[in-house]
Amino acid sequence: MLIIFTIASLVVLGLLLAIVLFIVAQKFKVEEDPRIDIVAAIMPGANCGGCGKAGCRAFAEAAVKDGLGDLFCPVGGNATMQKVADALGIKVEEKEPQVAVVRCSGSCDKRPVTSVYDGMATCSTIASLYGGDTDCKFGCLGRGDCEAVCQFGAIKINPKTGLPEVDEDKCTACGACTKACPKGIIELRNKGPKGRRVYVACSSKDKGAVARKACLAACIGCGKCAKVCPFGAITVENNLAYIDYTKCKMCRKCVLECPTGAIHEVNMPPRPAAVKPAAANPATAQPVKPAAPAGEVKTPANNQ
Repeated sequence: MLIIFTIASLVVLGLLLAIVLFIVAQKFKVEEDPRIDIVAAIMPGANCGGCGKAGCRAFAEAAVKDGLGDLFCPVGGNATMQKVADALGIKVEEKEPQVAVVRCSGSCDKRPVTSVYDGMATCSTIASLYGGDTDCKFGCLGRGDCEAVCQFGAIKINPKTGLPEVDEDKCTACGACTKACPKGIIELRNKGPKGRRVYVACSSKDKGAVARKACLAACIGCGKCAKVCPFGAITVENNLAYIDYTKCKMCRKCVLECPTGAIHEVNMPPRPAAVKPAAANPATAQPVKPAAPAGEVKTPANNQ
């Protein structure tokens, strides 16, 4: 009898608690905007955090609650953003596609190793312990933290150069590699028309002689590139040149002017070959007139 009474009491208690929970849930329930599910279904589902939110669902919640504003999905790009805008009944401006750029040219043949590291082979670990295994404390450490965090296989460490290389066709500009690099040498830049861009592939802030000694491809802060740029796109601060891609017209004068080759051009058409003097044709060659005596001024024919 006691067992039956105990079971009955537990059943009644369970029913009462269920009723209380139901009443509380109905009273305090939060109605979710159905547009969140619509926007979430439009998102690519990468959950990379490139938009600055915790994931695609969080992006959808922010978009519905606060509007698009500065929100942008780098994976989906302008096409996805337009679909989101259409679903919310608002307008959105297109943004220039971006790509990750490695601002370091210190390959193995240009940046000699001066110390040996024997420990956990991650860039973050090495950066926290010391400057690196070369004399350039600003350059790439080459242990592949950027490669490890890329969900799209867009960045790989070249075993010959020891530097990361970006596949622009795979890069979504999510920014994961820029956050993973402890040296901050990876930057998101506008992809440029037809994928063409010019940038300084160096991040060293050492003075010219020190930077040059540590790496043959280092920017030495000479300022020649800034002087030759007709658009004011180049500034030199802390011994380092930087090209503002919003001002650069890609004339490439700076590329030719840089004495160390620290300025790189990507996807550019070949430069026109230097115009060579035409070979003289004996049949049409004009007789060579004797040079005027020293001090004599030749008068133009139309002034005679």
